[in-house]
Amino acid sequence: MSEPSKFIFKSVLKALHYSGLAKAMAPVARGHGVIFMLHRVCPVEDAGFSPNRILKVTPKFLEHVITLVKRSGIDIISLDDVPARIKDKDNKRRFACFTLDDGYRDNIDHAYPVFKKHNVPFTIYLPTAFADGEGDLWWLVLQESILKADRIQTTIDGARRIFTTRTQKQKDTAFNDIYWWLRSQPEQEARRIVSGIAKDAGYDASPLCSDLVMTWDQARALAKDPLVTFGGHTCRHLALAKLPANEARREIAESIVRLERELGRPCHHFSYPYGDAGSAGVREFEFVTSLGLATAVTTRKGHVYAHHQDHMSALPRISLNGDYQDLRYVSVFLTGVPFVLWNALGRARSLLVGLKPAKAQSVENGKLAA
Repeated sequence: MSEPSKFIFKSVLKALHYSGLAKAMAPVARGHGVIFMLHRVCPVEDAGFSPNRILKVTPKFLEHVITLVKRSGIDIISLDDVPARIKDKDNKRRFACFTLDDGYRDNIDHAYPVFKKHNVPFTIYLPTAFADGEGDLWWLVLQESILKADRIQTTIDGARRIFTTRTQKQKDTAFNDIYWWLRSQPEQEARRIVSGIAKDAGYDASPLCSDLVMTWDQARALAKDPLVTFGGHTCRHLALAKLPANEARREIAESIVRLERELGRPCHHFSYPYGDAGSAGVREFEFVTSLGLATAVTTRKGHVYAHHQDHMSALPRISLNGDYQDLRYVSVFLTGVPFVLWNALGRARSLLVGLKPAKAQSVENGKLAA
């Protein structure tokens, strides 16, 4: 999200909070529960150029969120209990779950003590290659390469692009342009391009994964606590929708088998890497269902409603984003209102696009492509 868009979204959240509109609309928007998504928990907030700071929250903020959720009368439960909780029509209490993607080591060092202190269950989705120390955290490699370099060269849509990256603003522009273009490319091609950028910048990414992600031994030690659940997150953290069907299914199935073997316990839960509509869709949801998993989560924004009992392989989540570490925002998120409005706006946009004459739509797409 661009800085102007971020400013607008924060302004809307504040308006919903201070006007009382979020609270007024909550009874029809909040549904049965919410699944929170986190990645990293670190005690120091990033300053300067750090586009991946959105993946980080502080332990203090996490603790404040847990306290807010409990004070709101919301039950914090394990993912294991979610299917039954959704189907229980007599239970009127809302629930919340906490999940963390990718298995960063700071989950052990900084998140676990907070969850343990408050007796809160949580789930970690661990890509198996990451625990092997062989994962390609290309989004971090791109950040560190741009941080190190004063000039970045790469080819985007067939055109050679040169980015001057001396100032923070220039680095932010380069990262956003390159990152979002890479997200549209085949997975292996995107990683090859980032590897080339890192080489040109003189950045050695080889120790990054083993430095940042928990090992199998650390995962096994953590899994001994009944508060902790581990879920699959593929083997190589690939966008499944971009892969051939047999490869996508294998990424899911083999990651589950490996987790069960390494941790010595059944694995019933899964998280789609990236998790947006372009990275996981109906095909992937059907793969998960066929494997008999209890739940699978996306990054599509929203609360969990009664109808999700028929869509347990495509559950929405709400991100605890490093740029939104403010309890006013979280209190609005808990009402469900911003996501109902966001999804309604998305449906309206889709309807308007569908109503456009074919010729006009083609011209618009042509301009966008140019």
